[in-house]
Amino acid sequence: MDQASLRTLLEAVASGQLSATEALRRLRDLPFEDLGHTKVDHHRALRTGFPEVVFSPGKTSEQICEILASLHAQAPVVIATRADRELYEAVCRQVPEAEYRDPARIIWVGQPVPAPGQVAVVSAGTSDLPVAEEAAVTAEATGITVHRVYDVGVAGLHRLLNYLEVLRDSAAIVVVAGMEGALASVVGGLVDTPVIGVPTSIGYGASFHGLAALLGMLNSCATGVAVVNIDNGFGAGYFAALLAARQTRS
Repeated sequence: MDQASLRTLLEAVASGQLSATEALRRLRDLPFEDLGHTKVDHHRALRTGFPEVVFSPGKTSEQICEILASLHAQAPVVIATRADRELYEAVCRQVPEAEYRDPARIIWVGQPVPAPGQVAVVSAGTSDLPVAEEAAVTAEATGITVHRVYDVGVAGLHRLLNYLEVLRDSAAIVVVAGMEGALASVVGGLVDTPVIGVPTSIGYGASFHGLAALLGMLNSCATGVAVVNIDNGFGAGYFAALLAARQTRS
């Protein structure tokens, strides 16, 4: 249940179309659904603004299908992250309407309700695209508009300057970069928009699988830069969407 469906329920009670007893039953039965292997949180959208998301690694395709079906029964769109194509093909046999968003590695079911607000997702290089797309697709699942600005890293900084208007018009900017992670600081120094840095595990030996980029972003001299964990495109996209939602409500 999300805020829109709760409002509809309350309006039905207020107009006399639904009894208070029936409304109470529906609310009581919705907090979570016990599937045995998983307790699906149907009230998460009401509390946080977006339904529960399935993290695929460690789950069987049967479990993922059950969870997606349960969530989609009460949410317009649901996603499963970190899924490979083999897993998608197994899921698709049981959930034919499922789509695969590559290179985001996301299984997508349904269509989001369009929402106001926009965010930008910026990547330093083409090698960062899987993480950047994970962020972009996650944000799109909330219904907001996402602008992609890819392959504009500091090795050719003039490329970024061509997109300043898009960045300044966004409610939040996700910056995805490996190597030394400098792009987050550069973007943070150009705009008055919150920047969410996502260090990636892309780089040569001394990048230490993303640790160098993580430390570089954490030590940013630019203000307004927050940082998520290495390769956490999902967390960055979700956070950016929350910022956009808050801005449109203000």
